[in-house]
Amino acid sequence: MRTIKISSSGLRIAQVAPLYEAVPPRLYGGTERVVSYLTEELVRQGHDVTLFASADSRTTARLSPCCRQATRLDSAVRDPIIHHLLMLEHVRQQRDAFDLIHFHTDYLHMPMFRDRAGRTVTTLHGRLDLPDLQPFYREFDGMPLVSISDHQRAPMPPVRWLRTVHHGIPADLLHPRFAPGGYLAFLGRIAAEKQPDHAIEIAKRAGLPLKIAAKVDKADSQYFRDTVEPLLDHPLVDFIGEIGEDRKSAFLGNAAALLFPINWPEPFGLVMIEAIATGTPVIAYPCGSVPEVIEDGVTGFIADGIDAAVGAVRRLGEIDRRGVRRRFETRFTAARMAADYITLYRRLLDGHEPLVEVDAA
Repeated sequence: MRTIKISSSGLRIAQVAPLYEAVPPRLYGGTERVVSYLTEELVRQGHDVTLFASADSRTTARLSPCCRQATRLDSAVRDPIIHHLLMLEHVRQQRDAFDLIHFHTDYLHMPMFRDRAGRTVTTLHGRLDLPDLQPFYREFDGMPLVSISDHQRAPMPPVRWLRTVHHGIPADLLHPRFAPGGYLAFLGRIAAEKQPDHAIEIAKRAGLPLKIAAKVDKADSQYFRDTVEPLLDHPLVDFIGEIGEDRKSAFLGNAAALLFPINWPEPFGLVMIEAIATGTPVIAYPCGSVPEVIEDGVTGFIADGIDAAVGAVRRLGEIDRRGVRRRFETRFTAARMAADYITLYRRLLDGHEPLVEVDAA
């Protein structure tokens, strides 16, 4: 690999975001939110960052707008992939302006940047257990990849993994509240794999109110109508709908616990670290990244099923909410995430292949 001469201080970095949501999103949106946290922290640490994203994005970096607004919110957009391909062509044309290009666009860019793989990093944010992905990643096995949990890697063929970098959020974004709350919280998206119906059953059996702050995507509307909506007519259940960043501190901080009863290979689960940032413990099923993120008995409980989750609710008094916040500050800040990426960028550009498993704890 050719070694790139880089400054000992700031790097010239391109962050390439998906266009489905603004960076950061107005409401729901995990990947674009993480891209925002990383971008802002890299700027704060003195790096020259260009963000390729939708024009309605907000950043202290140099914004290179690639469509007029988030494609999810633009009724004129029929095929968002077209806009992504145009963005990638713009990145390709400017590629020599950057020491390193960091992609968050899954696999779309790989055919265009294969010949410059050593000056790229791709963070894979989604599930990797879909059969269609296997032949693609075998073909592009030279692209440097970052996983967001160790578990996320499990279904993949041999590829060029650099390391796992767990997500982080700004330390001052969500404010901790240490008095135990009076309700259980469910935050995110209404979908079968998130099992909000289990959250409702857990709350009912535990005898605590449940507040559900979640969006309903078009793809999940039938599941919502058939499975979830009939359960909402209960005095303990309050369906709030989708909420923005400005309401998360209060929503999560005032909760006794966040319920995260997933039944799919969750690659990370940003909402878990949002909860522990407020000092609120998480009760989660042991799927995907959960055992990497939640420390059982410290930042919450890992419960295998409804009965175990109800038991965990009754043990919440054992959790020190100040200790939950301290573990967030140690493990899941944006500053820690950015430092991990800068170490990775420099090793890659210096010609040192990381290929080392790193314990994010």
